[in-house]
Amino acid sequence: MQKFLAVLPGVCLLICCLARPSLGQSVDVHITPRKAPVNRADATSSLGGVADPDRTHGKPLRKNVDLVLVPVTIRDGMDRFVAGLDKDRFLLAENGQPQQIRSFSTDDAPISLGVIFDLSGSMKDKIDQSRKAVLEFFRSANPPDEFFLVTFSDRPELLVNFTSSIDEIQNSLPEATPRGATSLLDAIYLGISRMGKARYERRALLIISDGGDNRSRYTESEIDDMVRESDIQIYAMGLFNFHGKTREEMHGPELLAGITDATGGQTYFIKSPRDLPDVAAKIGIDLRNQYVLGYHPSNPTHDGKWRKIKVKVNPPEGSPRLHVYAKSGYYAASE
Repeated sequence: MQKFLAVLPGVCLLICCLARPSLGQSVDVHITPRKAPVNRADATSSLGGVADPDRTHGKPLRKNVDLVLVPVTIRDGMDRFVAGLDKDRFLLAENGQPQQIRSFSTDDAPISLGVIFDLSGSMKDKIDQSRKAVLEFFRSANPPDEFFLVTFSDRPELLVNFTSSIDEIQNSLPEATPRGATSLLDAIYLGISRMGKARYERRALLIISDGGDNRSRYTESEIDDMVRESDIQIYAMGLFNFHGKTREEMHGPELLAGITDATGGQTYFIKSPRDLPDVAAKIGIDLRNQYVLGYHPSNPTHDGKWRKIKVKVNPPEGSPRLHVYAKSGYYAASE
């Protein structure tokens, strides 16, 4: 075992050098090693060179936060976006302690977007509408925005790197042919890693999938940690049909909802593939109409700990009950 560990970094370095350059970059995130032994060289190869064990298992991602920004989406009981609320309508707390909102914005700031697109074999009868959904989501982008496309089946692949050209995305989609199994968690890993190279602070991912994970090397707990340590809003559209599905596929809705809810995003459960383009367009519009709250934490300690965030809104008199969607927290800076 000691001999194996001694040569492992060299093997991983060789594999990363041989992998395609467009997939060979990653961000500094902390992922707890899996309990079962994993051949990290194989993991690097299967993820297109994105896994780098020396970086992945380093220090957790921490930011020297002076101003915490919290994108917030407000919806009414009919799931319609609620605009026009004033700053005074919002209440924000960190670890149960009220915080003073220092900045308040509804500006449509530039954003970095990514789509994680399921190309497993079960998507064959949904692929046409799914392609349309990808394009509808990116059509909501503004000229300064940037976006990328990750596809996944047996393994994830960066199909289109950061671009501002919808034509480039559209031209790549005919190559997206459904086949194989579902490496959803590995694809989320690749998407978050790619966001480490994003140009803008506002970042969002959209997952389009019809089932749970049945092929990934990374575990759900590892990806949960990575999601919490990133600062990315994640949305998902799930096309779930439970007839004859495996236990992993049955777990798909819970898996996606857990990931998106932690970031302030949402999981939409789609009944018909025909609804995919409209829902994708709706998510794109939501990202253009968010409230962004900023505050200086009343606890200035650099302890590296998880800080819970809670946002509430006081609706105008006579207004129906409003639903608030915001990220659940962030990691404080560490010394």
